[in-house]
Amino acid sequence: MLHCALLICRDRRLVATTSAVFFPDAFLSAMRSAIPDTAGFNDFIAACQRPLRRSLRVNTLKISVADFLIRIAPLGWQLTPIPWCPEGFWVESIDENIAPPGSVAEHLCGLFYIQEASSMLPVSALFSRGNAPQRVMDVAAAPGSKTTQIAANMHNRGAILANELSSSRLKALHANLSRCGVANVALTHFDGRVFGAAAPESFDSILLDAPCSGEGVVRKDPNALRNWSVDSNQSIAETQRELIESAFHALCPGGVLIYSTCTLNMLENQQVCRWLIERYPQAIEIESLEDLFPEANKALTPEGFLHIFPHYYDCEGFFVARFRKTASVPPPEPPRYRMGAFPFSPLRERDARLVEQAAKSAGLVWDSALTLWQRDKELWLFPQTITPLLGKIRFSRIGIHLATQHNKGYRWQHEAAIALGDTSAPGTIALSAEQAEEWFRGRDIYPDSPVPEGEALLSYNGAILGIAKKVGTRLKNNYPRELVRDGRLLIQTADE
Repeated sequence: MLHCALLICRDRRLVATTSAVFFPDAFLSAMRSAIPDTAGFNDFIAACQRPLRRSLRVNTLKISVADFLIRIAPLGWQLTPIPWCPEGFWVESIDENIAPPGSVAEHLCGLFYIQEASSMLPVSALFSRGNAPQRVMDVAAAPGSKTTQIAANMHNRGAILANELSSSRLKALHANLSRCGVANVALTHFDGRVFGAAAPESFDSILLDAPCSGEGVVRKDPNALRNWSVDSNQSIAETQRELIESAFHALCPGGVLIYSTCTLNMLENQQVCRWLIERYPQAIEIESLEDLFPEANKALTPEGFLHIFPHYYDCEGFFVARFRKTASVPPPEPPRYRMGAFPFSPLRERDARLVEQAAKSAGLVWDSALTLWQRDKELWLFPQTITPLLGKIRFSRIGIHLATQHNKGYRWQHEAAIALGDTSAPGTIALSAEQAEEWFRGRDIYPDSPVPEGEALLSYNGAILGIAKKVGTRLKNNYPRELVRDGRLLIQTADE
Protein backbone atom coordinates (compact mmCIF):
# COMPACT_ATOMS: atom_id res chain seq x y z
CA MET A 1 0.00 0.00 0.00
CA LEU A 2 1.25 3.51 -0.75
CA HIS A 3 0.44 6.75 1.07
CA CYS A 4 1.73 9.13 -1.52
CA ALA A 5 2.24 12.90 -1.72
CA LEU A 6 4.82 13.39 -4.48
CA LEU A 7 6.30 11.13 -7.10
CA ILE A 8 9.18 12.24 -9.31
CA CYS A 9 11.19 10.49 -11.95
CA ARG A 10 14.82 9.93 -10.96
CA ASP A 11 16.76 7.62 -13.25
CA ARG A 12 13.36 6.17 -14.31
CA ARG A 13 12.60 5.18 -10.70
CA LEU A 14 9.60 6.41 -8.70
CA VAL A 15 10.39 8.14 -5.43
CA ALA A 16 7.53 8.77 -2.97
CA THR A 17 7.00 10.87 0.12
CA THR A 18 4.33 10.29 2.71
CA SER A 19 0.86 11.89 2.77
CA ALA A 20 -2.79 11.02 3.35
CA VAL A 21 -3.56 9.85 -0.20
CA PHE A 22 -4.05 6.09 -0.21
CA PHE A 23 -3.17 3.94 -3.24
CA PRO A 24 -3.38 0.11 -3.12
CA ASP A 25 -0.41 -1.54 -4.78
CA ALA A 26 -2.61 -3.42 -7.24
CA PHE A 27 -4.28 -0.18 -8.26
CA LEU A 28 -0.91 1.46 -8.94
CA SER A 29 0.09 -1.54 -11.00
CA ALA A 30 -3.10 -1.22 -13.09
CA MET A 31 -2.50 2.49 -13.59
CA ARG A 32 1.10 1.86 -14.70
CA SER A 33 -0.29 -0.44 -17.38
CA ALA A 34 -2.85 2.19 -18.42
CA ILE A 35 -0.23 4.98 -18.44
CA PRO A 36 3.00 3.23 -19.51
CA ASP A 37 4.93 6.46 -20.02
CA THR A 38 6.88 7.17 -16.82
CA ALA A 39 6.53 10.94 -17.07
CA GLY A 40 2.80 10.59 -17.66
CA PHE A 41 2.43 8.25 -14.71
CA ASN A 42 4.31 10.70 -12.49
CA ASP A 43 2.00 13.48 -13.67
CA PHE A 44 -0.99 11.29 -12.84
CA ILE A 45 0.20 10.65 -9.27
CA ALA A 46 1.09 14.31 -8.75
CA ALA A 47 -2.34 15.41 -9.99
CA CYS A 48 -4.08 12.98 -7.62
CA GLN A 49 -2.33 14.69 -4.73
CA ARG A 50 -3.29 18.24 -5.58
CA PRO A 51 -6.46 19.71 -4.08
CA LEU A 52 -9.36 19.54 -6.50
CA ARG A 53 -10.17 22.81 -8.19
CA ARG A 54 -13.56 24.23 -7.30
CA SER A 55 -16.02 24.50 -10.13
CA LEU A 56 -19.59 25.58 -10.71
CA ARG A 57 -22.21 25.56 -13.43
CA VAL A 58 -24.48 28.54 -14.09
CA ASN A 59 -28.14 27.51 -13.97
CA THR A 60 -29.46 29.01 -17.20
CA LEU A 61 -33.02 28.17 -16.19
CA LYS A 62 -32.74 31.20 -13.90
CA ILE A 63 -30.01 33.48 -15.27
CA SER A 64 -27.85 33.90 -18.36
CA VAL A 65 -24.11 33.34 -18.12
CA ALA A 66 -23.45 37.00 -18.98
CA ASP A 67 -25.80 38.28 -16.25
CA PHE A 68 -24.37 35.81 -13.75
CA LEU A 69 -20.82 37.03 -14.35
CA ILE A 70 -21.92 40.61 -13.73
CA ARG A 71 -23.86 39.64 -10.63
CA ILE A 72 -21.06 37.74 -8.88
CA ALA A 73 -18.28 40.19 -9.82
CA PRO A 74 -18.33 41.80 -6.33
CA LEU A 75 -17.42 38.42 -4.79
CA GLY A 76 -13.97 38.69 -6.36
CA TRP A 77 -13.98 35.13 -7.68
CA GLN A 78 -11.62 34.41 -10.56
CA LEU A 79 -13.49 32.30 -13.10
CA THR A 80 -11.89 30.17 -15.79
CA PRO A 81 -14.20 28.69 -18.47
CA ILE A 82 -14.48 24.91 -18.58
CA PRO A 83 -13.93 23.98 -22.24
CA TRP A 84 -16.59 21.27 -22.48
CA CYS A 85 -19.43 23.18 -20.80
CA PRO A 86 -20.32 26.76 -21.86
CA GLU A 87 -22.02 27.32 -18.50
CA GLY A 88 -19.19 25.83 -16.43
CA PHE A 89 -16.32 27.61 -14.68
CA TRP A 90 -13.43 26.77 -12.43
CA VAL A 91 -13.46 29.13 -9.44
CA GLU A 92 -10.46 30.58 -7.63
CA SER A 93 -9.77 33.32 -5.06
CA ILE A 94 -12.60 32.27 -2.76
CA ASP A 95 -12.32 33.72 0.73
CA GLU A 96 -13.67 30.91 2.91
CA ASN A 97 -13.49 33.25 5.92
CA ILE A 98 -16.35 35.26 4.42
CA ALA A 99 -18.59 32.39 3.28
CA PRO A 100 -18.19 29.21 1.22
CA PRO A 101 -19.85 29.18 -2.23
CA GLY A 102 -22.73 27.09 -0.94
CA SER A 103 -23.70 29.88 1.47
CA VAL A 104 -23.90 32.82 -0.94
CA ALA A 105 -27.31 34.11 -1.96
CA GLU A 106 -26.75 33.22 -5.61
CA HIS A 107 -26.39 29.55 -4.69
CA LEU A 108 -29.34 29.56 -2.30
CA CYS A 109 -31.45 31.14 -5.07
CA GLY A 110 -30.47 28.39 -7.49
CA LEU A 111 -28.49 30.63 -9.84
CA PHE A 112 -25.61 28.18 -9.90
CA TYR A 113 -24.86 24.58 -9.03
CA ILE A 114 -21.60 23.51 -7.38
CA GLN A 115 -20.50 20.70 -9.69
CA GLU A 116 -17.17 19.06 -10.43
CA ALA A 117 -15.92 19.99 -13.90
CA SER A 118 -15.56 16.47 -15.27
CA SER A 119 -19.08 15.67 -14.03
CA MET A 120 -20.38 18.15 -16.63
CA LEU A 121 -18.96 16.06 -19.49
CA PRO A 122 -21.67 13.38 -19.81
CA VAL A 123 -24.49 15.88 -20.32
CA SER A 124 -22.38 17.90 -22.76
CA ALA A 125 -21.82 14.66 -24.69
CA LEU A 126 -25.55 13.90 -24.57
CA PHE A 127 -26.52 17.20 -26.20
CA SER A 128 -23.63 17.36 -28.66
CA ARG A 129 -24.10 17.02 -32.44
CA GLY A 130 -27.38 18.92 -32.26
CA ASN A 131 -29.14 16.24 -30.20
CA ALA A 132 -32.42 17.70 -28.88
CA PRO A 133 -34.30 14.91 -27.06
CA GLN A 134 -37.84 15.35 -25.77
CA ARG A 135 -37.87 12.47 -23.29
CA VAL A 136 -34.69 11.67 -21.35
CA MET A 137 -33.93 9.17 -18.60
CA ASP A 138 -31.23 9.78 -15.99
CA VAL A 139 -30.78 6.27 -14.58
CA ALA A 140 -28.84 7.16 -11.42
CA ALA A 141 -29.79 10.77 -10.79
CA ALA A 142 -28.98 11.81 -7.19
CA PRO A 143 -27.91 14.29 -6.01
CA GLY A 144 -29.09 16.07 -9.18
CA SER A 145 -26.10 17.77 -10.79
CA LYS A 146 -26.60 16.06 -14.15
CA THR A 147 -30.41 16.09 -13.96
CA THR A 148 -30.46 19.86 -13.44
CA GLN A 149 -27.91 20.24 -16.26
CA ILE A 150 -30.15 18.17 -18.56
CA ALA A 151 -33.17 20.30 -17.60
CA ALA A 152 -31.26 23.48 -18.42
CA ASN A 153 -30.27 22.10 -21.82
CA MET A 154 -33.93 21.22 -22.44
CA HIS A 155 -35.05 24.69 -21.26
CA ASN A 156 -37.46 22.97 -18.84
CA ARG A 157 -39.40 21.50 -21.76
CA GLY A 158 -39.99 17.87 -22.67
CA ALA A 159 -39.62 15.46 -19.76
CA ILE A 160 -36.89 13.82 -17.72
CA LEU A 161 -37.33 10.61 -15.80
CA ALA A 162 -34.85 10.90 -12.93
CA ASN A 163 -34.37 7.58 -11.18
CA GLU A 164 -32.56 6.95 -7.90
CA LEU A 165 -32.26 3.59 -6.17
CA SER A 166 -31.25 5.02 -2.78
CA SER A 167 -34.31 6.27 -0.91
CA SER A 168 -32.11 8.41 1.36
CA ARG A 169 -30.75 10.29 -1.66
CA LEU A 170 -34.16 11.01 -3.20
CA LYS A 171 -34.74 13.84 -0.72
CA ALA A 172 -31.51 15.60 -1.74
CA LEU A 173 -32.36 15.06 -5.40
CA HIS A 174 -35.76 16.71 -5.05
CA ALA A 175 -34.31 19.58 -2.99
CA ASN A 176 -31.77 20.38 -5.72
CA LEU A 177 -34.38 20.16 -8.46
CA SER A 178 -36.63 22.54 -6.52
CA ARG A 179 -33.83 25.02 -5.74
CA CYS A 180 -32.88 25.16 -9.42
CA GLY A 181 -36.46 25.69 -10.61
CA VAL A 182 -36.73 22.43 -12.55
CA ALA A 183 -40.30 21.68 -13.63
CA ASN A 184 -40.01 18.87 -16.20
CA VAL A 185 -38.82 15.96 -14.03
CA ALA A 186 -40.61 12.83 -12.86
CA LEU A 187 -38.91 10.91 -10.05
CA THR A 188 -38.73 7.13 -9.69
CA HIS A 189 -37.18 4.89 -7.05
CA PHE A 190 -36.08 1.64 -8.68
CA ASP A 191 -33.11 -0.51 -9.45
CA GLY A 192 -32.11 0.81 -12.88
CA ARG A 193 -32.08 -2.72 -14.26
CA VAL A 194 -35.90 -2.78 -14.48
CA PHE A 195 -36.41 -0.09 -17.12
CA GLY A 196 -35.50 -2.11 -20.21
CA ALA A 197 -38.34 -4.48 -19.49
CA ALA A 198 -40.78 -2.01 -17.90
CA ALA A 199 -40.46 0.75 -20.52
CA PRO A 200 -38.84 -0.66 -23.67
CA GLU A 201 -37.86 1.87 -26.35
CA SER A 202 -39.48 4.77 -24.48
CA PHE A 203 -36.72 7.41 -24.32
CA ASP A 204 -35.04 9.58 -26.95
CA SER A 205 -31.85 9.77 -24.90
CA ILE A 206 -30.54 8.07 -21.77
CA LEU A 207 -27.75 8.99 -19.38
CA LEU A 208 -26.29 6.14 -17.36
CA ASP A 209 -23.77 7.63 -14.97
CA ALA A 210 -23.14 4.22 -13.52
CA PRO A 211 -22.29 3.35 -9.93
CA CYS A 212 -18.59 2.54 -9.93
CA SER A 213 -15.46 2.04 -7.83
CA GLY A 214 -14.80 5.81 -7.78
CA GLU A 215 -11.10 5.64 -8.57
CA GLY A 216 -11.22 9.10 -10.13
CA VAL A 217 -12.31 10.97 -7.00
CA VAL A 218 -9.16 10.62 -4.85
CA ARG A 219 -8.48 14.36 -5.13
CA LYS A 220 -11.75 14.97 -3.29
CA ASP A 221 -11.56 11.91 -1.04
CA PRO A 222 -8.02 10.70 -0.24
CA ASN A 223 -9.47 7.50 1.24
CA ALA A 224 -11.65 6.66 -1.77
CA LEU A 225 -9.59 3.56 -2.50
CA ARG A 226 -9.47 2.17 1.04
CA ASN A 227 -11.81 -0.69 0.12
CA TRP A 228 -10.59 -1.04 -3.46
CA SER A 229 -9.91 -4.49 -4.92
CA VAL A 230 -9.85 -6.16 -8.30
CA ASP A 231 -12.62 -8.50 -7.15
CA SER A 232 -14.75 -5.47 -6.28
CA ASN A 233 -14.11 -3.97 -9.74
CA GLN A 234 -15.28 -7.20 -11.36
CA SER A 235 -18.43 -7.33 -9.25
CA ILE A 236 -19.24 -3.70 -10.02
CA ALA A 237 -18.63 -4.28 -13.74
CA GLU A 238 -21.18 -7.10 -13.71
CA THR A 239 -23.80 -4.71 -12.34
CA GLN A 240 -22.77 -2.08 -14.88
CA ARG A 241 -23.30 -4.53 -17.75
CA GLU A 242 -26.81 -5.25 -16.50
CA LEU A 243 -27.56 -1.53 -16.17
CA ILE A 244 -26.25 -0.61 -19.61
CA GLU A 245 -28.22 -3.43 -21.24
CA SER A 246 -31.39 -2.29 -19.51
CA ALA A 247 -30.75 1.29 -20.61
CA PHE A 248 -30.15 0.12 -24.18
CA HIS A 249 -33.53 -1.66 -24.24
CA ALA A 250 -35.27 1.45 -22.83
CA LEU A 251 -33.78 3.60 -25.62
CA CYS A 252 -35.76 4.33 -28.79
CA PRO A 253 -34.17 3.34 -32.12
CA GLY A 254 -32.18 6.35 -33.29
CA GLY A 255 -31.65 7.52 -29.73
CA VAL A 256 -28.44 8.43 -27.89
CA LEU A 257 -27.07 6.55 -24.89
CA ILE A 258 -24.33 8.08 -22.73
CA TYR A 259 -22.40 5.75 -20.43
CA SER A 260 -20.12 7.38 -17.87
CA THR A 261 -18.26 6.62 -14.66
CA CYS A 262 -15.92 8.46 -12.30
CA THR A 263 -13.51 5.53 -12.27
CA LEU A 264 -10.34 4.81 -14.21
CA ASN A 265 -9.98 1.07 -14.83
CA MET A 266 -10.80 -0.42 -18.21
CA LEU A 267 -12.86 -3.24 -16.67
CA GLU A 268 -15.63 -0.82 -15.64
CA ASN A 269 -15.24 1.41 -18.68
CA GLN A 270 -14.05 0.16 -22.09
CA GLN A 271 -14.83 -3.47 -21.34
CA VAL A 272 -18.44 -2.73 -20.31
CA CYS A 273 -18.89 -0.79 -23.56
CA ARG A 274 -17.33 -3.55 -25.66
CA TRP A 275 -19.61 -6.09 -24.00
CA LEU A 276 -22.70 -4.12 -25.08
CA ILE A 277 -21.41 -3.74 -28.64
CA GLU A 278 -20.62 -7.45 -28.94
CA ARG A 279 -24.07 -8.34 -27.59
CA TYR A 280 -25.97 -6.12 -30.06
CA PRO A 281 -23.56 -5.60 -32.99
CA GLN A 282 -26.30 -4.88 -35.55
CA ALA A 283 -28.14 -2.32 -33.43
CA ILE A 284 -25.51 -0.03 -31.96
CA GLU A 285 -22.84 2.40 -33.12
CA ILE A 286 -20.17 4.32 -31.25
CA GLU A 287 -20.23 8.06 -31.86
CA SER A 288 -16.76 9.47 -31.33
CA LEU A 289 -16.32 12.31 -28.84
CA GLU A 290 -13.18 13.62 -30.54
CA ASP A 291 -14.84 16.95 -31.40
CA LEU A 292 -16.66 17.49 -28.09
CA PHE A 293 -14.24 20.24 -27.04
CA PRO A 294 -10.76 21.52 -27.91
CA GLU A 295 -8.02 19.08 -26.89
CA ALA A 296 -10.51 16.25 -26.38
CA ASN A 297 -8.08 14.11 -28.36
CA LYS A 298 -5.78 14.12 -25.29
CA ALA A 299 -8.25 11.74 -23.59
CA LEU A 300 -9.62 9.99 -26.68
CA THR A 301 -9.42 6.19 -26.80
CA PRO A 302 -9.05 4.31 -30.10
CA GLU A 303 -12.80 3.56 -29.97
CA GLY A 304 -13.77 7.23 -29.64
CA PHE A 305 -14.49 7.25 -25.89
CA LEU A 306 -13.08 9.81 -23.45
CA HIS A 307 -10.91 8.23 -20.74
CA ILE A 308 -9.89 11.18 -18.60
CA PHE A 309 -7.09 10.88 -16.09
CA PRO A 310 -6.79 13.67 -13.48
CA HIS A 311 -3.62 15.15 -14.99
CA TYR A 312 -5.13 15.64 -18.45
CA TYR A 313 -7.32 18.64 -17.59
CA ASP A 314 -6.61 19.08 -13.86
CA CYS A 315 -9.96 17.67 -12.76
CA GLU A 316 -11.39 14.41 -11.41
CA GLY A 317 -10.90 11.22 -13.38
CA PHE A 318 -13.83 10.32 -15.62
CA PHE A 319 -14.95 8.10 -18.49
CA VAL A 320 -17.59 8.97 -21.10
CA ALA A 321 -18.92 6.97 -24.07
CA ARG A 322 -21.64 7.90 -26.56
CA PHE A 323 -23.70 5.35 -28.48
CA ARG A 324 -26.42 5.52 -31.11
CA LYS A 325 -29.10 2.81 -31.21
CA THR A 326 -29.51 2.01 -34.88
CA ALA A 327 -32.24 -0.65 -34.82
CA SER A 328 -35.00 -2.05 -32.66
CA VAL A 329 -34.24 -5.15 -30.59
CA PRO A 330 -36.68 -7.51 -28.82
CA PRO A 331 -37.16 -6.35 -25.21
CA PRO A 332 -36.97 -8.58 -22.13
CA GLU A 333 -40.14 -10.02 -20.64
CA PRO A 334 -42.09 -7.27 -18.87
CA PRO A 335 -41.97 -7.38 -15.06
CA ARG A 336 -44.96 -8.71 -13.19
CA TYR A 337 -46.00 -6.25 -10.55
CA ARG A 338 -49.17 -4.40 -9.64
CA MET A 339 -49.12 -0.73 -10.48
CA GLY A 340 -51.95 0.21 -8.17
CA ALA A 341 -54.48 2.91 -8.91
CA PHE A 342 -53.03 6.16 -10.24
CA PRO A 343 -54.24 8.80 -7.75
CA PHE A 344 -54.19 11.77 -10.15
CA SER A 345 -56.66 12.88 -12.80
CA PRO A 346 -56.28 15.62 -15.41
CA LEU A 347 -58.09 18.84 -14.63
CA ARG A 348 -61.08 19.68 -16.81
CA GLU A 349 -60.43 22.48 -19.28
CA ARG A 350 -62.78 24.95 -17.57
CA ASP A 351 -61.28 24.28 -14.14
CA ALA A 352 -57.76 24.48 -15.58
CA ARG A 353 -58.47 27.94 -16.98
CA LEU A 354 -59.64 29.16 -13.57
CA VAL A 355 -56.48 27.84 -11.91
CA GLU A 356 -54.27 29.40 -14.59
CA GLN A 357 -55.96 32.77 -14.12
CA ALA A 358 -55.54 32.64 -10.35
CA ALA A 359 -51.92 31.55 -10.67
CA LYS A 360 -51.17 34.36 -13.11
CA SER A 361 -52.61 36.86 -10.64
CA ALA A 362 -50.16 35.46 -8.07
CA GLY A 363 -47.25 35.82 -10.52
CA LEU A 364 -46.99 32.13 -11.48
CA VAL A 365 -46.94 31.38 -15.20
CA TRP A 366 -46.32 28.32 -17.39
CA ASP A 367 -47.01 27.15 -20.93
CA SER A 368 -48.45 24.10 -22.65
CA ALA A 369 -45.36 21.99 -21.86
CA LEU A 370 -46.95 21.54 -18.40
CA THR A 371 -50.48 20.28 -17.78
CA LEU A 372 -52.68 20.46 -14.67
CA TRP A 373 -53.53 17.33 -12.69
CA GLN A 374 -55.38 16.93 -9.41
CA ARG A 375 -55.17 14.63 -6.39
CA ASP A 376 -57.83 15.41 -3.82
CA LYS A 377 -57.21 19.09 -2.97
CA GLU A 378 -53.71 19.13 -4.46
CA LEU A 379 -52.98 20.68 -7.85
CA TRP A 380 -49.88 19.52 -9.76
CA LEU A 381 -48.20 20.44 -13.02
CA PHE A 382 -47.00 17.43 -14.99
CA PRO A 383 -44.64 17.64 -17.96
CA GLN A 384 -46.84 16.81 -20.94
CA THR A 385 -44.21 14.55 -22.49
CA ILE A 386 -44.26 12.14 -19.54
CA THR A 387 -47.93 11.20 -19.89
CA PRO A 388 -47.36 8.24 -22.30
CA LEU A 389 -45.49 6.52 -19.46
CA LEU A 390 -48.31 6.86 -16.94
CA GLY A 391 -49.53 3.36 -16.14
CA LYS A 392 -46.26 1.76 -17.29
CA ILE A 393 -44.01 3.03 -14.50
CA ARG A 394 -44.77 3.77 -10.85
CA PHE A 395 -43.59 7.30 -10.14
CA SER A 396 -42.57 8.66 -6.75
CA ARG A 397 -43.25 12.24 -7.80
CA ILE A 398 -44.12 13.98 -11.08
CA GLY A 399 -43.56 17.60 -12.00
CA ILE A 400 -44.18 20.24 -9.37
CA HIS A 401 -46.75 20.70 -6.65
CA LEU A 402 -48.50 23.90 -7.70
CA ALA A 403 -51.08 24.53 -4.98
CA THR A 404 -53.50 23.16 -2.44
CA GLN A 405 -57.12 24.22 -2.79
CA HIS A 406 -59.02 25.59 0.18
CA ASN A 407 -62.35 27.32 0.68
CA LYS A 408 -61.05 30.79 -0.13
CA GLY A 409 -58.79 29.93 -3.06
CA TYR A 410 -55.36 28.37 -3.42
CA ARG A 411 -52.29 28.01 -1.22
CA TRP A 412 -49.39 28.25 -3.67
CA GLN A 413 -46.39 26.03 -2.99
CA HIS A 414 -42.74 27.04 -2.54
CA GLU A 415 -41.44 24.84 -5.37
CA ALA A 416 -44.00 26.36 -7.75
CA ALA A 417 -42.90 29.87 -6.79
CA ILE A 418 -39.24 29.01 -7.46
CA ALA A 419 -39.92 27.35 -10.83
CA LEU A 420 -42.70 29.60 -12.15
CA GLY A 421 -42.45 32.91 -10.29
CA ASP A 422 -42.18 36.10 -12.35
CA THR A 423 -40.17 38.82 -10.62
CA SER A 424 -41.94 41.49 -12.67
CA ALA A 425 -45.39 40.38 -11.51
CA PRO A 426 -47.44 43.07 -9.71
CA GLY A 427 -47.37 42.64 -5.97
CA THR A 428 -43.94 40.97 -5.83
CA ILE A 429 -42.13 42.15 -2.70
CA ALA A 430 -38.43 42.93 -3.07
CA LEU A 431 -36.49 42.11 0.10
CA SER A 432 -33.39 43.83 1.39
CA ALA A 433 -30.20 41.85 2.01
CA GLU A 434 -31.01 41.68 5.72
CA GLN A 435 -34.56 40.48 5.04
CA ALA A 436 -33.32 37.89 2.52
CA GLU A 437 -30.96 36.50 5.16
CA GLU A 438 -33.85 36.24 7.60
CA TRP A 439 -35.82 34.35 4.96
CA PHE A 440 -33.03 31.81 4.35
CA ARG A 441 -32.80 31.31 8.12
CA GLY A 442 -36.49 30.40 8.24
CA ARG A 443 -37.58 33.53 10.10
CA ASP A 444 -40.63 35.67 9.45
CA ILE A 445 -40.17 38.96 7.60
CA TYR A 446 -41.34 42.31 8.96
CA PRO A 447 -41.76 44.59 5.92
CA ASP A 448 -40.55 48.19 6.00
CA SER A 449 -43.83 49.35 4.46
CA PRO A 450 -47.41 48.01 4.32
CA VAL A 451 -48.01 45.10 1.95
CA PRO A 452 -51.26 43.74 0.48
CA GLU A 453 -53.26 41.05 2.21
CA GLY A 454 -52.87 37.43 1.14
CA GLU A 455 -49.87 35.74 -0.48
CA ALA A 456 -47.08 37.46 -2.41
CA LEU A 457 -43.93 36.43 -4.22
CA LEU A 458 -40.69 37.47 -2.55
CA SER A 459 -37.61 38.43 -4.53
CA TYR A 460 -34.07 39.48 -3.79
CA ASN A 461 -31.83 41.19 -6.31
CA GLY A 462 -33.96 39.91 -9.20
CA ALA A 463 -34.32 36.30 -8.01
CA ILE A 464 -37.44 34.69 -6.58
CA LEU A 465 -36.97 33.43 -3.00
CA GLY A 466 -40.40 31.97 -2.43
CA ILE A 467 -43.91 32.98 -1.53
CA ALA A 468 -45.24 34.27 1.79
CA LYS A 469 -48.57 35.12 3.34
CA LYS A 470 -49.22 38.30 5.27
CA VAL A 471 -50.23 37.54 8.87
CA GLY A 472 -50.81 40.70 10.82
CA THR A 473 -47.73 42.90 10.35
CA ARG A 474 -45.42 40.12 9.22
CA LEU A 475 -44.83 37.87 6.25
CA LYS A 476 -45.01 34.27 7.46
CA ASN A 477 -41.95 32.28 6.40
CA ASN A 478 -42.77 29.06 4.54
CA TYR A 479 -39.23 28.32 3.34
CA PRO A 480 -38.96 24.49 3.48
CA ARG A 481 -37.47 23.41 6.79
CA GLU A 482 -34.92 21.14 5.13
CA LEU A 483 -33.48 24.14 3.25
CA VAL A 484 -33.18 26.50 6.23
CA ARG A 485 -29.58 27.65 6.82
CA ASP A 486 -28.12 28.19 10.27
CA GLY A 487 -24.46 28.85 9.45
CA ARG A 488 -22.67 31.73 7.75
CA LEU A 489 -24.42 33.41 4.82
CA LEU A 490 -23.22 35.99 2.35
CA ILE A 491 -26.08 38.13 1.13
CA GLN A 492 -24.77 41.06 -0.92
CA THR A 493 -26.69 44.25 -1.21
CA ALA A 494 -27.92 44.83 -4.74
CA ASP A 495 -25.59 47.77 -5.37
CA GLU A 496 -22.35 46.14 -4.14
